Amino acid sequence: MIIVGEKINTSRKSIEEAVKKRDAAFIIDIARDQAEAGAHYIDVNAGTFVDQEVDCLCWLVETVQSKLDLPLCLDSPNPKALSEAIKRHKGEPMINSISLEQDRLQSLLPVITSHPCHVVALCMAQTSMPTTVEERVQVGSELINKLTDEGVPLERIYVDPLVQPVAVDIGMGIAALGAINKIMKDFPGVNTICGLSNISFGLPERHLINRNFLALCVSYGLSAAILDPTDKQLMATLLAVEMLLGQDEYCENFIEAYQDGRLVGG
Repeated sequence: MIIVGEKINTSRKSIEEAVKKRDAAFIIDIARDQAEAGAHYIDVNAGTFVDQEVDCLCWLVETVQSKLDLPLCLDSPNPKALSEAIKRHKGEPMINSISLEQDRLQSLLPVITSHPCHVVALCMAQTSMPTTVEERVQVGSELINKLTDEGVPLERIYVDPLVQPVAVDIGMGIAALGAINKIMKDFPGVNTICGLSNISFGLPERHLINRNFLALCVSYGLSAAILDPTDKQLMATLLAVEMLLGQDEYCENFIEAYQDGRLVGG
């Protein structure tokens, strides 16, 4: 499972204040904590700074990579912000995200194809938010075909089924799971990803919901997740599920985590 650490997002007040003050030490500490907890990518999002997003996102990229040797997930729908941020990124970033919305698709394709990167393909079309498995699969399939036609390798594509809160519609969990399963079967070699905590928005005991949804997602074939890797119970759940699904040879990762004292909530 590929883990994208979600915490450097200016929708969080503490992150917004740190970016506003250019508090590099605070941002680096948040990034390092996630890296040490097991993140493979660090998400950086400066979306609340609408007029200054380009400068803020570029600052986040340079700040985090000044101390951490990890790739970043550049999280923005703004082509200009992504185009400038990718120039400053060391190595191959993940771009989050492209969709079938026409303006977004046409403006982001040149960014994605101009620089080696991984790309999140969001199952969002021009007309409306998808509600069913079939709608998600149709949009995901079109995106995969458009990206591969542009030369993006299948293994660099991460299809996001657009997880929506079950508090709004109780069918949203099973719709996302079904889409993950179908896309992974229809396109061997592609990846799937989701923003895990969206599922629990508006409900109590969100950590409990997130842990159980992660277990279900992995069992349906999910290959990457945007989540909080410093949530030790969540990460312990992931280790146990991967082991039980035969994805942890000789149970090595689980045993190592136990020996390191990382299995919390057992």
